[in-house]
Amino acid sequence: MSKHTLKVAFAGTPEFAARALESIIAAGYQVPLVLSQPDRPAGRGMKLVASPVKQAALAVGIPVDQPEKLRSEVQRAALAACAPDVLVVAAYGLLLPREVLELPRLGCINIHASLLPRWRGAAPIHRAIEAGDAETGITIMQMDEGLDTGPMLLRRAVPISPEDTTGTLHDRLAALGAAMIVETLGALEGGGLVGQPQPEEGVTYAAKITKAEAAIDWRRSAVEIERAVRAFDPFPGAVTTMRGMSIKVWRAVVEQIDGPAGTVLSADGDGIVVACGDRAVRLTVLQKPGSRRLPVGEFLRGFPVCAGERFGVDA
Repeated sequence: MSKHTLKVAFAGTPEFAARALESIIAAGYQVPLVLSQPDRPAGRGMKLVASPVKQAALAVGIPVDQPEKLRSEVQRAALAACAPDVLVVAAYGLLLPREVLELPRLGCINIHASLLPRWRGAAPIHRAIEAGDAETGITIMQMDEGLDTGPMLLRRAVPISPEDTTGTLHDRLAALGAAMIVETLGALEGGGLVGQPQPEEGVTYAAKITKAEAAIDWRRSAVEIERAVRAFDPFPGAVTTMRGMSIKVWRAVVEQIDGPAGTVLSADGDGIVVACGDRAVRLTVLQKPGSRRLPVGEFLRGFPVCAGERFGVDA
């Protein structure tokens, strides 16, 4: 029998949230219900695919409810029926109305991938890398009706390395969040955790990533472009064009030289050096449509590029 007394419902959708759910289950908490987004079409066949959270729940026999919204009593019925002590929320993708926030005895607890109040919103990991932040982290927060505005229960920082992509940073933060939510639940169980209001200063918003943002604007500085390449890895991938072909850029290094923005200054096995609005970037990993990521030497064998050509111009 579990040593824990809390009944913990869970709401989440992607892999980030699945790590937290698995950690809660492994810690021995009773999880009577999991909420996740409805199955979505994915892959070349566009078949309906269950979210990572749904898959994790079903693997251990936990019931899953997938309402489109939580606005009506019918949509909230399964959650109300399981009468949780607390609802843990991680990257769920739905706004929780007041009726849901007030349903659990101890309210709703959110795992947010930033050091609040910086990067409230949908894409905190991408935006932290894109902005050049030196650190980010996980904030465990008591939810209220605002957008990531509730009192902070636990907050821990991690450094962002110059090589971090959204993918690598995501994995570290997912592991940290999974550990911190178990720690938080233990503290709540013992009655020894008090929320701290978020500071009024330092608020920023992490808008959802759009594919349109992934198009490289070579008039931007090399530093900004290099950060964007890492921020958009693995999704949606920084993209440019040459000779009418769309090319994704997965690795770029800042170079201390100048030239007309978008112009190839040199191209060899060490990289394709492209001038930016300020300085240049050396592209070392690229991808053509229908291909895989390739080191630049291999890429150039199938798609030769010469100095003087321009990226971002369809010709």
